[in-house]
Amino acid sequence: MRLLRTGTATEHRTVEDTLDLLDPRLDQERLAHVLGLMHGFWISAEQGLDEWATRLPADAEAIDWAGRRRSGLFAGDLAALGAAAPDGTPRLPPVPGTDEALGRLYVLEGSTLGGAFIDRHLAGLPGLAGVRIRAFSPYGTETGSMWAAFRRATRGHVAAGGDVDRILASARDTFRALAEWCRPAARSREVPA
Repeated sequence: MRLLRTGTATEHRTVEDTLDLLDPRLDQERLAHVLGLMHGFWISAEQGLDEWATRLPADAEAIDWAGRRRSGLFAGDLAALGAAAPDGTPRLPPVPGTDEALGRLYVLEGSTLGGAFIDRHLAGLPGLAGVRIRAFSPYGTETGSMWAAFRRATRGHVAAGGDVDRILASARDTFRALAEWCRPAARSREVPA
């Protein structure tokens, strides 16, 4: 897990900078734009994971794939903001095996850890008062235990012969694809005079 964290640090930072969800100027319109892009990404990411789960159901069950789906939450959040889900999804690489699934899931599941910070930030923005966004922290008080279960399953897979390099490559590819897909939401950085 340390290798995944350090090996994807650059890609992770690119996604955070692209989305900039902790921007104090974040408004409802920009949040809806970001959520729409994330919704499309999650649909595509989950389709690849569903295909993997069909081929390797025991591996999917070991990480509780069915309980980790979030595309529906993004759709619900868009509806709460009065925004329609945009058309289109990115084309992501297939998920041929559990190594690649775990790499993709590292990105998807890891986003729930930062989601708690995003939720607190959104709650303090006047333009978003009263709006409840669920996709960023879907597990609520269970976030830590869901992350711990994912970590255990990943370690167990590696201990049983999983390929760490393939997991890392998949995680990097997923971060890069997410950053590229969400690039239209990036706010240009203003440089003070």
